This record gives sequence, C-alpha cells and structure tokens, in this order.
Amino acid sequence: MPRLPRKNDSASVEARQQALGLDGAVTSVDLAPYAGAAESVTGVAVVPVSVAQLRVALARYELAGDGTLAESGREAEDVVVPLAHTEGGLTASLQRGARAVEESGGFRTHVLADRITRASCFVCRDAGDAIALARWIEERVGEMREWLRSSDIPELSRHAVLREAKTHVVGPMCHVLWRFTTGDAVGPNMMTRNAYALNMAYVVPGAPVAIERTMLEANMGGDKKPSYEYFQSGHGKTVIAEATLTDEAIRRVLRTTPDDLAELAWAGTHGAVASGMQSVAFTPASAVAAVFAATGQDLGMVGTSSMAHGTGRRVEGGLHVSIRFPGLEVGTVGGGTTLPTAREWLELMGCAGAGKVYRFAQIVAAAALALEISASAAMATAGSENFFRAHFERGGLR
Repeated sequence: MPRLPRKNDSASVEARQQALGLDGAVTSVDLAPYAGAAESVTGVAVVPVSVAQLRVALARYELAGDGTLAESGREAEDVVVPLAHTEGGLTASLQRGARAVEESGGFRTHVLADRITRASCFVCRDAGDAIALARWIEERVGEMREWLRSSDIPELSRHAVLREAKTHVVGPMCHVLWRFTTGDAVGPNMMTRNAYALNMAYVVPGAPVAIERTMLEANMGGDKKPSYEYFQSGHGKTVIAEATLTDEAIRRVLRTTPDDLAELAWAGTHGAVASGMQSVAFTPASAVAAVFAATGQDLGMVGTSSMAHGTGRRVEGGLHVSIRFPGLEVGTVGGGTTLPTAREWLELMGCAGAGKVYRFAQIVAAAALALEISASAAMATAGSENFFRAHFERGGLR
C-alpha cells in the first residue's frame, strides 16, 4: 500500500478514501466539520443514539475565588439523556432504574469539587534534595498562581488557574500534582501548557537544589485510568448522585425487594475489596461511555470517569442508594463538544456552552446511578435469574 496523505484537506481525505476502497455510510457525511477534531480524518463511525428520561433535582454551582464550589439553588427537572451505544438492553435498563427513582421522588445530585491535575516529576541528586524541593514548591503555590496570571508567555492559558500543588517524594524523585480549575472545558490541553511553563520557567531556574531531569507527566495521578490518588482526592468533577427508593417502587418496577438489594450491596462491596478493584460499583462505565460518545467527550477519559463508589442502606420505607464519581472528566466547551451532533445532544440536555459543566456532570452521575439501580435489581433476584435472562434474550448470537 502506498503511504497515505496525512492532511485533512479535501483532496487528502478523498485520496485516503480511494486508497482504502471506502464508500457508503463511512464516507457519506461531510467531513469538513470534523477535520479539526482529529488527524487523518477519513470517514465516520455511526453509532445509534437512544434516549432515556430522568427526574433530577439539579443544583446550580458557582466557583468561588478560592476554588471552592458554592450551591446557589436547586430545581427538579425532567431531563432527556442521549446514550450512544450498541449494548442491547442498556437503555431499557437505565430507563427502568430512572422510572423507579422518579416514582420514589427523583434523583438528587451534588458536585463536591472541581480539580484537574497534571502529575509532573523532578529528579534530584538524592532524597534530601527532593525533600527540599518539595517544601520549596509547597510554600510558593500562591506566588506560582500569580506568576501564571501575570506572565507574558504566549503558550499559557488564562482559563487554567493553579489551585494547589501536592508533592510526593520517593527516592530522589519529587513528584508534583499540579491541581487546576479550567472552567467549562475538561482542560487537559490548557493545564498541560501551564504545568510545562511552571516546570521549565519557574521551578527549574528558581529551585534551591539542582534538578537532573524534569518530566511533565510521570503517572502519579492516573490520567485516563483508575487510580487510588484520583479515587480519593478527585480529578475533574467529583459528583454524588443519590435517591431513596420506596418499597413499592422496588417491588413493582424493579421486581425485587429492598432486603435483596441490600444483600447484593453487602456482597458486592466485599467482592470489590477482595479483588483490589479501584471502584465499588457494578456497571457505571456503560452509562458513562454512552453519554460520552453522544456528547463528544474524550473517550479515553472513561477510564478515570467511571471510577465509582456506590452505597445502599435500608431505611424506613425503602432503600437509600448513592454513587460517588470522584473523577468525572467532562466539558461543555472545546474539543469534541463542538462537533455537530455532539453539540445538538448537549443542547437537548441544556448543557451546551459556557456555564453548563456542573449541570452536565450531575446528569452523567444520575444516569449512571439509574443503570446501577436496574442492573443491581436484576442481579439481586434469586440466582440473579433476571440478569441472566436479560443477557440471554438480548445477547445476539447463540
């Protein structure tokens, strides 16, 4: 095969399509709006999008000057959620969970924190120097924040605001988690630019010790994968969705009992601990990935975003359930959110553009809890028979 052209002009796109023998649905869409989203754009992959309806008490949040979040109001809404997937039964199951919650009073959602981090590393001569560097960095976060704000370096982003720097010394290495807020964008590009500037133009020339090697990303955080660091301290948006299911909704809609669900939560939590799983939940990735694919989110971030900690507790008249997402990496501006269909689906949810990211994060969490409730109900039946039958009847090839 001859070497394919790499540009995204129309002639290069057509040359790639012809060389690969592509036609039909793959090439039927005008690719001009997609040319800025990826390299060597050659066609499209069409994934069916279904919708589910949720009743959610969504909170409004404002980011204070110190980086904390303040709730400024809350309203119950009926929200339509787009789900792009090919997983038979997913939408029906999610809708069943949503229906049980709606009949029990609806979801409630909370955004706890907003931070995105870049995990840099400075290699020093020995541990003593690394410790000295860590202390020096921790004492100068305010000064660094002002330096980023006032610097005339053209590559810097004014939207990425440094909030904290967490250090971790091991051997001669001083690992640093630069923690930023990035507005309504997910923010990896802008905070990467700012972290690089901090490393090379502030820390290296000003450090009190010699730095032998500097790495912009050294994997201490866990970007795009599950990690204890992000499970505990958060990455992106940290969100909780909760609901109190009534006995009647559990019996009639979910076709199980509160006691059976509580037993499953007990067994499932211990199973997660025994496996070393960096999550305590059954199936959040399916809902997160489906919403991400429909709305132009970075699909690689499903790894971090689907980390979850679910709870279930018997209460008078029902079962209180919740799910905590410590690392939802979502955005409503920039990146894939500007693509035509992604923008339309975000607009359907009232989540397109600036000022919408906290709303969007809450809707993602509520949708995932809806699926978690329904899937758990299927597994909670005797022998998990309902879970088996759902996969048998919708499982395709036999």
